[in-house]
Amino acid sequence: MTTRVVVLIMGGGRGTRLFPLTATRSKPAVPVGGKYRLIDIPVSNCVNSDIRQIFVLTQFNSESLNRHVSQTYRFDRFSRGMISILAAEQTPDHTDWFQGTADAVRKSLRHIADLYPELVLILSGDQLYRMDFRAFIYHHMEKRADISVATKPVTADEAPALGIMRTDRNGWITEFREKPPRGELQGLESQQERLPEGRRFLGNMGIYLFDAGVLLDVLEQRGEDTDFGKEVLPAAISTHRVSSSMFDGYWTDIGTIGSFFEANIEMASDRPQFDLYGNLSPLYTRARALPGARVDGSRIDSSIICDASEIRGATIRSSVVGIRSHIGPGVRMERTVFMGADYWEGGFRDPAMHNPELPPLGLGQDCLVRNAIIDKNARIGPGCALTNDKGIMTFDGPGYHIRDGIIVIPKNAVIPPGSVI
Repeated sequence: MTTRVVVLIMGGGRGTRLFPLTATRSKPAVPVGGKYRLIDIPVSNCVNSDIRQIFVLTQFNSESLNRHVSQTYRFDRFSRGMISILAAEQTPDHTDWFQGTADAVRKSLRHIADLYPELVLILSGDQLYRMDFRAFIYHHMEKRADISVATKPVTADEAPALGIMRTDRNGWITEFREKPPRGELQGLESQQERLPEGRRFLGNMGIYLFDAGVLLDVLEQRGEDTDFGKEVLPAAISTHRVSSSMFDGYWTDIGTIGSFFEANIEMASDRPQFDLYGNLSPLYTRARALPGARVDGSRIDSSIICDASEIRGATIRSSVVGIRSHIGPGVRMERTVFMGADYWEGGFRDPAMHNPELPPLGLGQDCLVRNAIIDKNARIGPGCALTNDKGIMTFDGPGYHIRDGIIVIPKNAVIPPGSVI
């Protein structure tokens, strides 16, 4: 690509809606699909679009994200490719942390300017989608827009969860409302051509393309604004040419435990919308020298089983089993996201080598697990039942949490044998 494009991937804030998955890591570092992390989605889209000058802006729990990025993405030394973490930093001009997406970009402008970009592409680090950004950039340049926003056609029922863009027939954005209530949608229908029947509202996907000079202007002129979606873009509509670039492929915002859980389980279905298989647009992640999964005497249906997993005498349905997972005999697992482990059982990183009283890594014998997320390095003792039969939506218990009705076992948690949740 001859146009100089710099990408900014927003690492997000504290990620409270994804707690406890974000208790020790930032949102982009949360594992997804068994062997990937959320940050791999936007980075892979950039690499597949031949865009390789990328900044990741973070401030909360960023160590695991930094490690993953540094170990995964190493471009050819003879190319101009780079991916760099921009953590919140104190400077003579800015002494506090990032206050929002726009504030984070404003405080990083000096690093961005060093690359002399023509266009700046701003992405979210917690979404699941595939997009060829070259088409997005071509649309922006063809329209001679100052700012372009990727939008997705949605129904009236879906619209209240998103920022809604109203466009004229030529795709220019004329109004922007952040998460309008269902009763206030009248008049926000877009006039843009080729809108699907029944989906006349255009949702903000959180993917923005700015002419570099325009980005500098809007951030300097509105120096108190901290957020693109709530403040910068609604104001820019009256002063700049802001275009809608419609995207009608699969896209979901991984903002809550419920959405994260359903997105992962959907990947393991027979015909997933976000298909990890048979696609010419690959997802990249850290290359590990791990053996294949070892399965003995088990039944597995509609599930993803990742590298170095050991499964013996288990029944697994509609689940995602991550790397180095240990699943004992008699285990019954249904609609579960099991993230596996960061280390080998019995290796020098295994805490059980120093504390023999710990249960073995993974799921012990005769456990029953349904509608659950089990984070990395968890130890579930034999005979446990994790099912939430009472249908509790939110709860915090010893070694576990329930969010959106989903049982979540945090990273490194230990659940005693025979526990019932």
